[in-house]
Amino acid sequence: MNGSERRLTEDDTPLIGVTTYREIASTGVWTVPAAFLPASYLDSVTRAGGVAVLLPPQPTSPAIVARVLEGLDGLVCTGGRDIDPARYGKVRHPQTDSPRHDRDAWEAELLSQAIARDLPFLGICRGAQLLNVVCRGTLHQHVPDIVGTESYRTGDGVYGSVSVDVAPGSRLHALIGTDAALPTPAQVAVYHHQAIDELGADLTVTARAADGIVQAIELAGATFGIAVQWHPEEQADDIRLFVGLVTAAATYRARKETNQAPNQAPLTGRSTP
Repeated sequence: MNGSERRLTEDDTPLIGVTTYREIASTGVWTVPAAFLPASYLDSVTRAGGVAVLLPPQPTSPAIVARVLEGLDGLVCTGGRDIDPARYGKVRHPQTDSPRHDRDAWEAELLSQAIARDLPFLGICRGAQLLNVVCRGTLHQHVPDIVGTESYRTGDGVYGSVSVDVAPGSRLHALIGTDAALPTPAQVAVYHHQAIDELGADLTVTARAADGIVQAIELAGATFGIAVQWHPEEQADDIRLFVGLVTAAATYRARKETNQAPNQAPLTGRSTP
């Protein structure tokens, strides 16, 4: 399955929570703090057969997040501003964004509890970095310091294209690595200046660029726990990652409805907000 849309019946359509930005935004005569998200994320979820539910940053507690996740069947952790390096024990690099503490806390708790519930999730760009940090890994704060170029973030909101090698036998390879119609290695849309450094607990690298920069990770033991450094929502002709998430979320929903409790494994080796 490549760019084809997926349709489920209304009874089994899964609800997919999608995290949002919280930044200053302008519309008409108003310039205000706002929760927003590029529509490409939402369109990818709905084309894959899910219902997208926005999850803006807000005051966080384990009980609040648990209540939110009880109503969801899947989670997408989206891109955006850099994660506060204090969360992984580093001093802020001059090129690292000013921290968004509210978003960091909200999404880290969402992802931590999603892992504990075995709720299917997909991390995208910042979402991949967040997964690594939640699992006690670290980040390269400025990739140009390593590779010597701005090839991963050329600026002006223009996505670059990078070739990635996907590990055979991985869940990711099963989703995107077997279509002869796509180039090998896969070409993906990128816009990032940070990347995974020291790998977190229970994670496996499943894709790299030719220069060694990690481009995808997976969580061991998860029914669907995939995170990619690239932006699949910007590749409208290929929604297979979203189809994979929605399919796993539909199974999760069915399991809930038949009172078969999902795995509630402890968060060994993972951080909390």
